Amino acid sequence: MEPEEGLPLPQRYWAIVVIALGITLAVLDSAIANVALPTIARELRASASASVWVVNAYQLSITISLLPLASLGDRIGYRRVYTAGVIVFTIASLGCSLSTSLAALAATRVVQGFGAAGIMSVNTALVRAIYPRNMLGRGVAINAMVVAVSSAVGPTVASAVLSVASWPWLFAINVPIGIVAAAVSVKALPRNIGHDTPYDYISAVMNAFVFGLLIVTIDGLGHGEAHRWTAAQFIAIVVVGYFFVRRQLSQKAPLLPVDLLKIPVFGLSVATSICSFTAQMLAFVSLPFLFQNTLGMSQVETGLLITPWPCAIVFAAPIAGTLSDRFSAGILGGIGLVVLTIGLVLLATLGPHPSAFDIAWRMAVCGVGFGTFQSPNNRQMLSSAPRERSGGASGMLGTARLTGQTLGAALVALIFGIAPTGGPTISLELAAAFSALASGVSLMRLRQPRRAAA
Repeated sequence: MEPEEGLPLPQRYWAIVVIALGITLAVLDSAIANVALPTIARELRASASASVWVVNAYQLSITISLLPLASLGDRIGYRRVYTAGVIVFTIASLGCSLSTSLAALAATRVVQGFGAAGIMSVNTALVRAIYPRNMLGRGVAINAMVVAVSSAVGPTVASAVLSVASWPWLFAINVPIGIVAAAVSVKALPRNIGHDTPYDYISAVMNAFVFGLLIVTIDGLGHGEAHRWTAAQFIAIVVVGYFFVRRQLSQKAPLLPVDLLKIPVFGLSVATSICSFTAQMLAFVSLPFLFQNTLGMSQVETGLLITPWPCAIVFAAPIAGTLSDRFSAGILGGIGLVVLTIGLVLLATLGPHPSAFDIAWRMAVCGVGFGTFQSPNNRQMLSSAPRERSGGASGMLGTARLTGQTLGAALVALIFGIAPTGGPTISLELAAAFSALASGVSLMRLRQPRRAAA
């Protein structure tokens, strides 16, 4: 089993650097691809709608493989899965940079997504092994801070690269970083002895079908797909999902961690995460339309005005993470999400001619609230799971985040289709409702015993 009191120094520092490098690559690559889509579509002579698959292929492959790879990590060791993920991601990045057609680029992005899933699936499980139990909250907070910084600088990095080089260099720059991360991970990351339960390949296939089709269906609903086809997809999800869950209930170490979801505080933490990330994505997708189409701001101004949110997370996450080693995630998360709700309501009620300062401080309020919630919630999910099921908890953490983000983006598309003029404001109001719901769910954890499995 992994060490109860974390890694010794200086190995711990090297392990932290490797974890930060890997998660930066995975998150940054998603952000920079969004910015580069128009350029990629133009140079590869593809339509704007077709070029979206450069993003969708990456996200979809991550979503369908997170839980299977987390389960694999519980069996063969988290370090092996993480290192393999970095290697696959690095090789696929080279393939992306050499692609000469949209089809080739989308195919290599699928492979790159599987590599990113290897990194993300066991990322927090490794954090649990790296840090002593009394510093776990701090470790989770550093992770959240790295994710926030990577998301924030993604557009800037993409713009800087594209100003001096062609789009393939957006992927080529990953290669030397990935080589360093893979090489150091072999020596620095902790080893854990996995359990010898046979791997359930049938469950892995069923998981891919359920989560993959769920993401596609939600996205199609948001883009006005025919109701009859959408209904058929939901029926297929329910039928396969029913047998999938039944199969998991009979497993000793299930791929879908239903054993962990039976732990009340873990299930409530997952629900809190889904609702909060739905709220965040509702805001992130709708705010650029509010700033540019409604308030008449430029793309540069929009980017600068969104920045206070992730910057505030960088400030709030370490403080909240340290506090989570001493105080309940239920109360810290509840308070943070109340602050996020207030910030979203303030954004939804902006006047017709707000100043940059009026917008910036409201965005900062949202970031402080989200940062205060995120670290304690992630720590709670990890620490409420038995140590030998850290991989399952880590995979569920990522799955909850992706599910919430996908649902939020689809809801924005649905709202914009129904009310194109008032869409941004309605989306922000709905985001506030989801945030308030998340706060209520978080506070429900105060009724549950705090499981000390960390």
